[in-house]
Amino acid sequence: MLVTGIGSLLTNDPSLAAATGDGSLAALGLLPGPAAVVIDGGRVAWLGPSSKAPPTDNRLDAGGRALLPGFVDSHSHLLFAGDRAPEFAARMAGRPYTAGGIRTTVAATRAADDAELAATLERFLGEALRQGTTTQETKSGYGLTTRDEARALAVAARHTDEVTYLGAHVVPPEFAADPDGYVALVTGEMLDACAPHARWIDVFCERGAFDGDQARAVLTAGAARGLVPRVHAGQLGPGPGVRLAVELGAASADHCTHLTDADVDALASAADTTVATLLPGAEFSTRARYPDARRLLDAGATVALSTDCNPGSSFTTSMPFCVAVAVRDMGMTPDEAVHAATYGGARALRRTDVGRIAVGARADLLLLDAPSHVHLAYRPGVPLAAAVWKAGVLRHVSPALGGAGFRA
Repeated sequence: MLVTGIGSLLTNDPSLAAATGDGSLAALGLLPGPAAVVIDGGRVAWLGPSSKAPPTDNRLDAGGRALLPGFVDSHSHLLFAGDRAPEFAARMAGRPYTAGGIRTTVAATRAADDAELAATLERFLGEALRQGTTTQETKSGYGLTTRDEARALAVAARHTDEVTYLGAHVVPPEFAADPDGYVALVTGEMLDACAPHARWIDVFCERGAFDGDQARAVLTAGAARGLVPRVHAGQLGPGPGVRLAVELGAASADHCTHLTDADVDALASAADTTVATLLPGAEFSTRARYPDARRLLDAGATVALSTDCNPGSSFTTSMPFCVAVAVRDMGMTPDEAVHAATYGGARALRRTDVGRIAVGARADLLLLDAPSHVHLAYRPGVPLAAAVWKAGVLRHVSPALGGAGFRA
């Protein structure tokens, strides 16, 4: 399959080309149009100027539209049941956000069967795909019993490779008087049941959840079972989460809203190991202070953007929305935000086969109904995903392209 007539090809490969203009990033590896990409066997087989494209069995004309890697959403909570719209409405009326609402979802999730959890997960994955997300991480954390955490992860593992065990989300009500007993469960029997279904282990290291010592116990136990750490850190206030993530070689420290100078320095020093994943949907939905992406980028940290899709504090699957908010309110340029939503997410998942367009990479591609990736921030709220390929398979086509030879 040859996709030709691409107006702007964003590869995230700095060796191919350099972006020019104010606020540009050489790391984007922008190829001006008309450009072309060849897909073969689910991988990118060739890319370059349209005039030099090799012959192929099938050919699609992008009509001057921009092509970029599919979004990599490295932080979400899609395994749940129930609805928390009343909580959102109350928050918009002035009630402050705390982590306590998680327990409402826990009760609903425990009552749901596997088929209901799977249907909800499939619905959100499809919703995200139609907006350009081709790699999706998701977590447990709304069961908080050995049985419910394990079955949620088993459901997730049937739909994505990026599955995270988050038994240490909050302490459930039945352990309110014995939080250390719950940590023992999370690091013992629950871990034994969940580890076979997961790649990652996470902990909510925050006031109202788990302190630094408890978080360390959870992450080191998971690492001993082969799970790679990631950490919820610095969402509600400063704490030990970021520096613990760096110390333990976690793949990411997520939220990073409240950071000390020492936190920023730690993330900058660990830029090759630990990604600072920013989740603007959470601040948007809780009216909290946004993370200062500019501070992290200027310090040299590696930054990712993700949705944090969950029923309480960030009920969105839209990576384009997160890009727009990051540009508007977090000090990122459009180039930096799109890079963080693609390549940055791949770094947070320690993946080299996604988040970029290069020979041999997985053919996860997003064709925008726009001439440039800048339109993702320039036209917020507009459905710009014209076509989406996942592993070389055309999975979504917008009505605008339905009559132009495109078929999903």
